[in-house]
Amino acid sequence: MDLYAIISMMIPRLLRQTIIDRLEQFPAVALLGTRQVGKTTLAHKIGQDRKCLYLDLESPADRNKLQYAQQYLTLHEDELIILDEVQRMPELFQTLRGLIDQGIFNKRETGRFLLLGSASLDLLKQSGESLAGRIAYEELFPLNIVEVNSSEQERLWLRGGFPKSFLAESDRKSEFWRENFIRTYLERDIPQLGPRIPAETLRRFWTMLSHSQSGLLNAAQLARSLSVDGKTIARYLDLMVDLLLVRRLTPFHTNAKKRMVRSPKVYVRDSGLVHALLGIESLEQLYGHPIMGASWEGFVIENLLSVLPWSVKAFFYRTFAGAEIDLVLELSEGNLWAIEIKRGLSAKPEKGFYYACEDLEPSRAFVVYSGDERYPIADGVEAIGLRALVSLLSTLN
Repeated sequence: MDLYAIISMMIPRLLRQTIIDRLEQFPAVALLGTRQVGKTTLAHKIGQDRKCLYLDLESPADRNKLQYAQQYLTLHEDELIILDEVQRMPELFQTLRGLIDQGIFNKRETGRFLLLGSASLDLLKQSGESLAGRIAYEELFPLNIVEVNSSEQERLWLRGGFPKSFLAESDRKSEFWRENFIRTYLERDIPQLGPRIPAETLRRFWTMLSHSQSGLLNAAQLARSLSVDGKTIARYLDLMVDLLLVRRLTPFHTNAKKRMVRSPKVYVRDSGLVHALLGIESLEQLYGHPIMGASWEGFVIENLLSVLPWSVKAFFYRTFAGAEIDLVLELSEGNLWAIEIKRGLSAKPEKGFYYACEDLEPSRAFVVYSGDERYPIADGVEAIGLRALVSLLSTLN
């Protein structure tokens, strides 16, 4: 195990207990997340406390072991079987269903399989068709603000939450790691999934999304810039969303008779990748860059969503009259939280935020800012630091 893996094992991941709880309830758990986000490290840490078998389905040797998968896996029916990059063998899901059903018959009903995957939609479709009712899904995000020391918020924002990027010896080495991460995705990982997209074209698309971080999707403008049609832009975006590299935040619509913005907002999910794609290597460069506010908004949103259960739905709200909320969380039917995001020590929202709160009547409203103090700023609206709000939201899980 390399030094990075050893250090990463020491970082407490909030999702660990959730995965353990799901394994105690379901025969199979799917842990989704981008490459290098720490899925394998977390799986090994969970496996330390029980008898387990780990198979990497990108390894020819491990794939060969599954040539007769049912017979081989039956030999390990009393172990937790961890299957890494499971989307590489979609034909395996039918076998897993049979083994799970046989295990239920033999009173071995939970904690059979931990499936790790890097492409969300493919894995959900493949496993959902075969393992409906037998599998739970969780997503491992990059490191968030409560998983690192409170003094490391700015470094986490600059470098992003991929453990090897965050833990690098210097900002330059971190940026070099992220550049190689981007190149590997473009030149190796995406072609392995099947799409025939030139790496340079997709990099330009990814970079354009970084330039328009937190902005409304303008597919026509992107299409003109890349000399492709709108359907091609939609395909590129779907791919990046599927790979958990880009977030498409949809607008929240009400029954009120208001002219609503209908285009989604788009974010490159990891702030470190935003900065690498834009050539931002240091905090000094970031503080003086026009993308700073938009980068901070995306960073805050990913931190907040990283601790929420799958049942919580996330939106933004904007009308043509100027009412706007950066993030609307629908915890349950009719239970909305409104969150405005500010970079800096001033927690004063714009008037549009109050107009939007009048429209939606959220049960709670917050303004996230760069300070640590929590205090009321208006009737029903609180100023709060990012770390405190992430901690508060984590209690909803």
